[in-house]
Formats: sequence, structure tokens, C-alpha cells
Amino acid sequence: MLIEASALDPAQGTVVVDCRFSLADAAEGRRLYAAGHIPGAHYLDLNLDLSSPVLSHGGRHPLPDPAALQARLAECGIGPQTDVVAYDASRFAFAARLWWLMRGLGYRPPRLLNGGYPAWLASGGDVDTAMPAAQHADYAPCEFSGYCDIEALARLQAGGALLVDSREAPRYAGLHEPIDPVAGHIPGSVNHPWQGLSDDSGRMVDPDSQREHWGDTLGAEQLVVYCGSGVTACVNLFSLAMLGRDDAILYAGSWSDWCSYL
Repeated sequence: MLIEASALDPAQGTVVVDCRFSLADAAEGRRLYAAGHIPGAHYLDLNLDLSSPVLSHGGRHPLPDPAALQARLAECGIGPQTDVVAYDASRFAFAARLWWLMRGLGYRPPRLLNGGYPAWLASGGDVDTAMPAAQHADYAPCEFSGYCDIEALARLQAGGALLVDSREAPRYAGLHEPIDPVAGHIPGSVNHPWQGLSDDSGRMVDPDSQREHWGDTLGAEQLVVYCGSGVTACVNLFSLAMLGRDDAILYAGSWSDWCSYL
């Protein structure tokens, strides 16, 4: 599920995807990509490619239209069984979104570059500024699975599912809310901040440390994971899958959807 920079050879047929992005500056990822990226890497934008337009409900990053995403992936040469490596420079925050989306479509999930683009640079990897040519891949139309909306969330909670809030502790506690109009958390949720799964260099912590991050939550019969808008929750979902809990569900709209009904 992870790949080290030293093991990545873009010339060997693997499709590489650059997912760098900044929630504070939506154009930053594209600027960084244009300034330098792993040779042959395609760029997918969180707002334009990995989300659909924002509506009254559904959160700040609604799931993309599956047909549009499949078509965009095909332009990168990605079909259901293509070997893909995704990276960012934000401790998996955006690369994990692509990982979840592809898995949710039934595609072969991409491996994530451990340490992201900084690890590639530190390994002495080549840097390119050229944009790769459009590619083609065959695919059959499909829909997302493995997520719920607010109505399904209520049913899951009523059935005993444990809800995991992936945001930082102050946001979970309602002490600080820099983005959404309402502070707090969904009643009944427990807090496991997504940043606890990587170290300061952006590398995933070892499996024992991941299990410590999860504690007793790992043994819950059903897990539903959310964050602010369904993006960084995917880092928690990636860890859960690494530990054998690939049955965990994403509340796609997350807190930004939940508070839109208050």
C-alpha cells in the first residue's frame, strides 16, 4: 500500500499522479506541479478532479461524479487494473483521497509514496516540468461504494456503528473552527486525528504505532470515519485498511455537511 521513493521507477510503466494541494490556496498545487514534479506524473486537482461542485448540502468537497472521474483517470492512462502511485506533500492528506476514490470505484488502489514529494527529492529523484501527453484507458462505468450520506449515517449509528472524527482535537472539542460555520463534533463520535498517523517528515508511522493510534476503536464492529469535508478522513481509512479494517465507511460530506443542516 506504500512505496518508498527509492523503489519508484516512473519509467517502468507505473502511472504516477501528483495530488499536491493547499486548502488555503487552491492554485498552489498546480503551481508546484508546474515548477517541478516526478517525471511523467499527471496532476489531479482536489477541487476540479477529485470533488464535485459545492451545493447547499454535501460538504465542502462532495464526491466527484464517478463518470467524470473515470474519464479523467482514463486521460491519465488509468484503467481499473492500472498500477498507480500517488503522492502529495501534505502527509498523505490528498493522495489518500485519490486512494479512497479509486478503491471506491472498484479500481486497483494506488500505492502512496511514503514521505511524498519531499521524500522523492531527498532520494535524489529526477524532477521534470513537462506535462505528459493525454493517454487513454478502457473502463466500464461504475458507481462509488464504501460511503454514506447523512441519512445513512443516522441508520448506521442507530445500528451501533462507531463514528470517528479525524480532525484535530481542538476542532473536535469545538474550541477552534477555522473553516466551517459551526464548531463541535457529531454526537457519539470519538476523536482520532489523522495527523497522528505520520511523522514530521510525512512518512507513515509503523504498524504498532498505528494500532496505538487506534486503540480499542480498532475492534469496533462497524466504523464510520469523517473529517471536515471527506478528504483527510481518507488518511485514517488508509491506515485502517493497512491494519485489516478495509470495511470502514467514509461519511462523504463529513462535518461540513452535518453542520449545514443545523
